[in-house]
Amino acid sequence: MSTLAPPVEQPQPSAPPPGECVCFKNVEIAFDNPVLEGISFQLLRGETKILLGAAGTGKTLILKLVLGLIKPDAGQITVLGEEVTQMREQDLFELRRNIGMVFQESALFDSMTVEENVAYRLIEETGRITDEIHSRVLEALRFVELEHTVNLFPAELSGGMRRRVAIARAIITHPEILLYDSPTGGLDPVTSNTIIELVVKQRDVYQTSSLLVTHRLQDAFTMASHYFDRQQNKMVPATDGNVRDLHTKFLILRDGKIIFEGTAAELLRCTDPYIREYLS
Repeated sequence: MSTLAPPVEQPQPSAPPPGECVCFKNVEIAFDNPVLEGISFQLLRGETKILLGAAGTGKTLILKLVLGLIKPDAGQITVLGEEVTQMREQDLFELRRNIGMVFQESALFDSMTVEENVAYRLIEETGRITDEIHSRVLEALRFVELEHTVNLFPAELSGGMRRRVAIARAIITHPEILLYDSPTGGLDPVTSNTIIELVVKQRDVYQTSSLLVTHRLQDAFTMASHYFDRQQNKMVPATDGNVRDLHTKFLILRDGKIIFEGTAAELLRCTDPYIREYLS
């Protein structure tokens, strides 16, 4: 892989509200061997953090810790002002209503239509699809440009379409935080770019705070060098000469520790030998 050119950084027209959504303080967890060793970081409101690192470094584990699906052995995790390490399961259910998750490989229910998949969390509350839920499903599908698939089943969709439906399911509750677990894994480059455009659109239009796990450097740098232009209704390079803060930073894990946290430009200037090899 050739070295990527530095992105041009420019600012959002409006800044996201201040404050933090997620805070890890000295978090440790081990299974047979240590996986995370005293890691600390913050996810601010309106910010996207891209989690990079070799397989097995704990990237997806961080998403599970945010959701409270797994408890750390030590340290503190605060999500939307709540310390999830101390919360009861019943209270975690309430917290998770404010978090959207895009699972690797989409994780759609094969026996349900697209509408039923997208509305799943809302149906849990009402037991059926109401007129209001139907309208919200169409709104979410319109966002990912799949309104016409509402009555189809997952088997009738392409891999990229299933991933877009998964994004619609994650955003239908208008969550404060979105978690993406390798949203472009297994997709071809063109389809991957479509998915990344939707992630960028969510970031720039709704300023949703996000943690995104990826193994594709190209996707990461696309997010760090593009913004969603509402007038053109598409993702465009940040090359207009203005200073644009895309509210997107990188976090690289290695051997249970965070070895880098910063912007794309800072990452490309980093002289650490491991990081230089990782980017090359």
